[in-house]
Amino acid sequence: MNVIKTDLPDVFILEPQVFGDNRGWFMETWSIPKMQSIGLHYDFVQDNHSFSSQKGVLRGIHFQNGSAAQAKLVRCTKGAVLDVAVDLRKNSPTYKRWIAVELSAENKRQLLIPRGFGHGFVTLTDDVEFLYKADNPYNATEDRSIRWNDPELNINWGITSPTISEKDANAPLLKDSDCNFI
Repeated sequence: MNVIKTDLPDVFILEPQVFGDNRGWFMETWSIPKMQSIGLHYDFVQDNHSFSSQKGVLRGIHFQNGSAAQAKLVRCTKGAVLDVAVDLRKNSPTYKRWIAVELSAENKRQLLIPRGFGHGFVTLTDDVEFLYKADNPYNATEDRSIRWNDPELNINWGITSPTISEKDANAPLLKDSDCNFI
């Protein structure tokens, strides 16, 4: 596994080693012993899988507050997305900074996002399947969103009129959010 540091501390791009032949390919997407040997300690407890039927679907920026916060390992298994992680930790030197990484079925990259970060993605193709592991179960009471086009964050999604859910359309700006990450 190739681990690539990003401009945000503790956010990593993971490139699995892919073994292929005339039958297809195989890759290991997560190994606790291998990750712990390089200092990454996560105990994932929940897997999620989403499908987006069309290009231009934007999901996010999502997070869970307080003790329900989640670290995530995300990947795209069909199609392609622009995946975004934004630092929401108020005392962090990279507070409000974000990174965007293309994840696709073709490049097989994964993004490891620690607790304290918001997460979202926009589909770059039709028929996208997106999977992620979380280290804390979903908690509806602590589920939060930040508006995808918050001018304070100024995220470049590469799209001006995405297809979004009612929840995401009505999400507050960061300044109006009760985000409590320190």
